[in-house]
Amino acid sequence: MLELSALTVRYGLVEAVNGVSLTVAEGETVALLGANGAGKTTLLRAISGLVKLVDGTITMAGDDLAGVAVEKRVRRGLVHVPERRRIFGGLTVEENLAVAASAWRRFGQPIENDLEKVYAFLPRLAERRSQRGWSLSGGEQQMLAIGRALMARPKVLLLDEPSLGLAPAIADEVFGRIRAIAAEGVTVLVVEQNTVLALSTAARGYVLENGCIALEGESQALLKDPKVREAYLGGAAA
Repeated sequence: MLELSALTVRYGLVEAVNGVSLTVAEGETVALLGANGAGKTTLLRAISGLVKLVDGTITMAGDDLAGVAVEKRVRRGLVHVPERRRIFGGLTVEENLAVAASAWRRFGQPIENDLEKVYAFLPRLAERRSQRGWSLSGGEQQMLAIGRALMARPKVLLLDEPSLGLAPAIADEVFGRIRAIAAEGVTVLVVEQNTVLALSTAARGYVLENGCIALEGESQALLKDPKVREAYLGGAAA
């Protein structure tokens, strides 16, 4: 469903991503792990079209995304939940959700059914539909960011650090919702620093170091890998 081949991205003379290749099958959840500055966010932004490639290709369902504008990628079903949520604080919950429907609403399709599906899936948003985004808790803002992504009718969902800044119980709840989204057949690529949470959700994972893929494999194999345990789980006692 999603394939990256030899992707390279530079900021000036610095290569943030260097020759990265990975695949995510249709309906699969894959985790992308790595320390701060490893290039994870840049990689998601490259897939979304928010940063330009120096080299490499990105295909979605076999279609090359080279030259495809950001908004057209969204219309094709490629949806990105950015780091730190990036909701519109001055808009209500419902207005935040409605904005995300613009990719397909312009063709005259009503949004009421989509709104009700999101509210049924994330009941806390229904309770707060008239509240401004800034008044929500961190966990509620993350749920809103996910709900907003669902309003765009994703086929491929990119998630950047969905547990960032959340208490462990709230992070578990957020990842429970991510598993439920994946169970509906949505393809998911999730960037996450909570290694255990990410690999308990994903079937496979990639470890990014200094802009390059350092390790890849099945989730359980990565959890047992000494390098992963030392770098991300605090050693053998983790």
